Amino acid sequence: METLFFLIVAAIAVIASILVITNKNPINSALSMILTFLCLAVLYVMLEAPFMAAIQVIAYTGAIMVLIVFVIMLLNVRTESVRRGKHAIFLSSMTGILMLVLTFTVIGRSSLTGMKGAVDTAMLTKYGHTELIGKYLFTDYILPFEIVSILLLAAMVGAVILAKKKL
Repeated sequence: METLFFLIVAAIAVIASILVITNKNPINSALSMILTFLCLAVLYVMLEAPFMAAIQVIAYTGAIMVLIVFVIMLLNVRTESVRRGKHAIFLSSMTGILMLVLTFTVIGRSSLTGMKGAVDTAMLTKYGHTELIGKYLFTDYILPFEIVSILLLAAMVGAVILAKKKL
């Protein structure tokens, strides 16, 4: 039963992610991305990671997608598609197919289950998901966390500057 539920949720996530890149309307594309994020949250729940599922819903689905929709409306993005050359579409399609083949090759030749990390089941039951994530995020991974926050701030400032009317 779990396998069937996983396959259904995974299929919805894949279809929604394809709709993100194929929709011509940016609002419909953002709504498809929200559906993809929600499916990923369900997959996190299935992996017994409730904190990650909550963060997925709160941070990505709630905050980031609202920001994206706000920027789309602020910039007044036109829904007409730009006429692209056939060579650009062909080149990007071939690059995507090559990356997909390389990804499956690397996954096929590696052992994904043989790796052991510092966090095991005993640590999870002793401390809990949230405490361990907070400990590692604000001690070992503080520099990447701060770099991502600066990048998000720069993106928001750039969106506001682009949206300003020329004087």
